Amino acid sequence: MPVFQFTFERYERKYLISEEQYQKLLERLEGKMTEDRYARSLITNIYYDTPDFLLVRRSIDKPIYKEKLRVRSYGVPQSDSKVFVEIKKKYKGVVYKRRINVPLDSACAFLKGNAPCPEPGQIGNEISYFVSFYRGIGPAMFISYDRYSLASPTDSVLRITFDRNITWRTEDLDLKNGVYGNRLPLDDGILMEIKIPGVMPLWLSQLLDELHIMPCSISKYGTAYSIALEEHLVDPLAGAQSLLAKTNRILP
Repeated sequence: MPVFQFTFERYERKYLISEEQYQKLLERLEGKMTEDRYARSLITNIYYDTPDFLLVRRSIDKPIYKEKLRVRSYGVPQSDSKVFVEIKKKYKGVVYKRRINVPLDSACAFLKGNAPCPEPGQIGNEISYFVSFYRGIGPAMFISYDRYSLASPTDSVLRITFDRNITWRTEDLDLKNGVYGNRLPLDDGILMEIKIPGVMPLWLSQLLDELHIMPCSISKYGTAYSIALEEHLVDPLAGAQSLLAKTNRILP
């Protein structure tokens, strides 16, 4: 049986690298990083947001604190496949992630408000509160990518991931329907993330300097949302008006 981690506390650094930098980096990482148990995987996600896209709009503003909710699957799931329901928070640069692993249909029923949390407990309670706090929250965007991941044999937190073929859509928000949609325009770049417990190891920092790999601030959901907004595929104002109308109907 696979062993999954359900809570995380770490720093995450992002970089957009070229194919040439990627190949040179892999050569230099030999002996220092190894493929993890799920080194090559297709990751599919449904990001949840309010009707006016409050969560992603806040994230784009780069506040000290931000949070998001998503359903994540490794591969294209079936109705009874186990998926992760995750809350991801970031405060002053530190990323905190809490998640539960439940069947897809149970997760969807819970997040729609049609069923209780399928995995009660501390993390389940946190997710339940999140869903109740953000009124009208629901599926907002599908995002998938092909990931290659490496892990340190000596540090359980240090990981490096490489994401390609980042694909998004705002319609047909069902993980069972597979991967299709719009590609994130990254100029053939590869999105690399370094996950560290605190200060980056000196050897890794020196390696990035040697290969002229510079950090960047990029969010898959935020970038895709900005494109969707420009192409009029989403309308936060209409969503806000719809939420206000629903609120007015339930007021005494």
